[in-house]
Amino acid sequence: MSKPKPVPPDVHHAPGPSSKPESGYDGRILSAAESEKCLDPIQLHQLEQSFRDWSAASPRSDIRASRRRILLIFLLIRYTGAKLNEVLGLDPTQDIDCEGKRVLFGRGKGVSGRRRRTVHLSEALCRDVRAILGDGIAMDNAPGMLAVDPGFVRRKFYERAEACGLAKELGAPEVLRRSRGVELMQSNMPLPAVQMLLGHSTPNLTSAYVTFSEEEIQQVTRRFMEKEGARKTSARNAFFGKIQTIRQDAIQALVELLTLGGHRITAVITNDSVQRLGLKVGKLITAEVKAPWVLLRKGADATPCSADNTLEGIVRRITRTAVNTEYIVRLADETEVCAIVTTASSQALALAVGDPVEVFFNSFAVILLSE
Repeated sequence: MSKPKPVPPDVHHAPGPSSKPESGYDGRILSAAESEKCLDPIQLHQLEQSFRDWSAASPRSDIRASRRRILLIFLLIRYTGAKLNEVLGLDPTQDIDCEGKRVLFGRGKGVSGRRRRTVHLSEALCRDVRAILGDGIAMDNAPGMLAVDPGFVRRKFYERAEACGLAKELGAPEVLRRSRGVELMQSNMPLPAVQMLLGHSTPNLTSAYVTFSEEEIQQVTRRFMEKEGARKTSARNAFFGKIQTIRQDAIQALVELLTLGGHRITAVITNDSVQRLGLKVGKLITAEVKAPWVLLRKGADATPCSADNTLEGIVRRITRTAVNTEYIVRLADETEVCAIVTTASSQALALAVGDPVEVFFNSFAVILLSE
């Protein structure tokens, strides 16, 4: 496994209530200059609320319909990461399928010559699309309702950003697109899936990627986006992969999965769980590990251990408190793993940001989640 490149120091003490999100956290897919022009999740929420309030503010139905059209453009960019010209080239009656929860980019005249791609839509976004398209005035002009002058759209986006107290350039469609990519990466969506969603022409493929079909990567994306705001979990670490083997004995089974990043994760669960989850070789599944169950050791330490899962990475960030210390470790495929140890143990480890490290955890600590 190739080792990740060292990253600049990023050591923190426990943040207070007014702490801002850390800068540079999105460096996995952006250059340093680009990462300065991104919105964090709180700012994205504020901007979205500003659009929603503005779209409903006018007493005139025709003005409200016009504003809701701009709201729809914003929501499509904000949640699909599409380019402005891709959204403006959509025919909502042909390219947006709320029943199938998907949108097809690349069919319209505004994006002729570009590769078509399908992006999954969450149920929440589909509800918004249905509500906007269900408006009587909107339906009268539905096929061409998104054929808006891009300069006009940009002005409205800038106005909404300023209404939130942001610099107007942070409301640009390009910034929203980058911010969506960062948001997904921060939530540990696999990098190839993020790149496919954004329509990158040269995805960062790993050796494991070739074992996953385009449809399977779409399934990972679809599952992630559906659960993005629906399922809550206390587990900090999630790995998306395909089951390679299932070995059963009288009571339990050892399940091995291969992630998009090329990592092999094993879990031991009961045979009843195998049946209840409908597990079989080739099935896509999510493996989760709570941060306190993840252990660390310095990369140069060759001491054998009994842990079934061992991954190599670089310490990306350290947050210390009086009792516990949190480590964020970046793996070679850009996935980040969180480990929480006691501060007394962290002092014995003597790890610093940029140090090579191994993260390891037992198969019994892995929780499998299936649709």
